[in-house]
Amino acid sequence: MSDDETRIRALITHWAEAVHHGDLDGVLADHAQDIVMYDVPPPHEGIHGLAAYGAAWPPFFDWQAQGASFEIDTLDVTAGTDTAYAHALLRCGTPAELAQCPGLRLRLTFGLRKEHGRWLVAHEHHSFPHD
Repeated sequence: MSDDETRIRALITHWAEAVHHGDLDGVLADHAQDIVMYDVPPPHEGIHGLAAYGAAWPPFFDWQAQGASFEIDTLDVTAGTDTAYAHALLRCGTPAELAQCPGLRLRLTFGLRKEHGRWLVAHEHHSFPHD
């Protein structure tokens, strides 16, 4: 694994921990000002910009505070010199949801770019499979 892949893996792991703890500053860290996120809930056209990205998280934190999990199950990273992508599967759900569907995983894709030697998330996509 390259140094860049190791750094990106740590960035995503810290992001997931921040999400799990409801730490908005930690969630926003290492994200580009022009982030684009496609999330499970609306808006379907996506969320554009760091301010809108930050505003999307408090309702999720409220839901998660009811005992839901948000844990990385698998994470793969591929890094070039100035762009990278990562994809992951996460256990994301309440204990009842995960008991009912133990294999259910949130799918997550990150697009990253390196600016001034620092990796930033420029694109996020979250989805659940639809049976």
